[in-house]
Amino acid sequence: MKVFKRKIYDRLKEWKQESRGSKALLIEGARRIGKSTIVEEFARNEYKTYAVIDFNVAGDVIKSAFNNYLTDLDSLFMIIEVEYGVKLYNRESVIIFDEIQRFPKARQAVKYLVADGRYDYIETGSLISIKENVEGITLPSEERRLTMYPMDFEEFALAMGEEQMIGYIRKCFERQMPLEQSIHAKAMMLFRQYMIVGGMPQSILAYMENDRDFRLSDMEKRDILTMYRNDIMRIHSSYKSGVMALFDQIPSFLSHKERRVVMNSLEKNATFPKYHDTFFWLADSMMVNQCFNCSDPNVGLSLNEDRTYVKCYMCDTGLLISHTFNENEISDNSLYRELLFGKLTVNEGMFYENVIAQMLVSNGHKLFFYTRYNNSKRRNDIEIDFLISNNSKLKYKIYPIEVKSSDRYTIHSLNRFADTFRERIGGCYVIHPRNLKKEGDVLFIPAYMTFCI
Repeated sequence: MKVFKRKIYDRLKEWKQESRGSKALLIEGARRIGKSTIVEEFARNEYKTYAVIDFNVAGDVIKSAFNNYLTDLDSLFMIIEVEYGVKLYNRESVIIFDEIQRFPKARQAVKYLVADGRYDYIETGSLISIKENVEGITLPSEERRLTMYPMDFEEFALAMGEEQMIGYIRKCFERQMPLEQSIHAKAMMLFRQYMIVGGMPQSILAYMENDRDFRLSDMEKRDILTMYRNDIMRIHSSYKSGVMALFDQIPSFLSHKERRVVMNSLEKNATFPKYHDTFFWLADSMMVNQCFNCSDPNVGLSLNEDRTYVKCYMCDTGLLISHTFNENEISDNSLYRELLFGKLTVNEGMFYENVIAQMLVSNGHKLFFYTRYNNSKRRNDIEIDFLISNNSKLKYKIYPIEVKSSDRYTIHSLNRFADTFRERIGGCYVIHPRNLKKEGDVLFIPAYMTFCI
């Protein structure tokens, strides 16, 4: 399989240089985002030899070795060498534990393996923190955790051979200057392709290798969605039905103006505390990006998150599009044509907002939103799509973000929010389809530029 350039590669190199064997690296993320592929590529390039133990298929010999030889590591390593046909070299080899959640005993063994010091260790997996995957084991403190996401717009553009464009976009963002108009139009077209295809490597590969055929990309995405549903069906707890109900209704919730999860749609008189495990499972699986209401943006966003109001965005917008429409609705390519040229009359706003959420999360931002109810008007008079912060302890600032999917819009909510919380605002963003412009304290940026925030 083609190995795409991923930004996490540089962070793997940093870990190798900084830890020098003192910490194993645990990479977690949703299924099918390319964790195993990039880790093996890293091992191939940066080490003399490596062994990959895939616990999806590891046999009894390997599992018995972990159960019986943790006090005899010479024997454990000999078994790994023989089983995988590889010679391991002191401080020049890495052992990869792939899908580590399938065999928690190996994760517990990391403590002893790291202390031994002969080799480096990388663990990959999804559903890492689910109770049934950590039950009965002692989690090692000798782990450094790293979160991986689907390919972001920058990685997608690099895969499509647009490295120069990415450099130009970054330069324009830093200088707060618009792109040359023809390049802006090209970048918006590329962004819409990214929104449709998404950031799953198999989907991108199918798109690229088949003359940019959206339908073949869609087939790959539907296979991933089926896999996600199968993962949900394997839940051994009473909240399985709640997870499936919430997962299936994500497109419905996002199609509403406020995008929020409506608890009564899941069950009559349902409450967030009752569905706590449901939301936790979906968040931990990283199938969704959750966005919580912040009741008081004057102080730390996390300190005032209101978990009774939550939005659930799909981890990948390409998956959301395939999740929203059935195969018959998109079989003639007319839907893709409407999405590609911004002509979709319904639902475009939800896809736009989802892809912005996806890009913000990929850049390390926790997601919050803000609403203010006006009693005299009996409606919300402020609705801010996203709030992010600079996470500074000394000079804390918040940055409200409004997302606009069309060329015609107003920013009354953003202006009211800025007037109310002016002292704490570091800057205001409007993300829209147009070119960059600056008006007062508001920076209007094209959607593809979100990866620069």
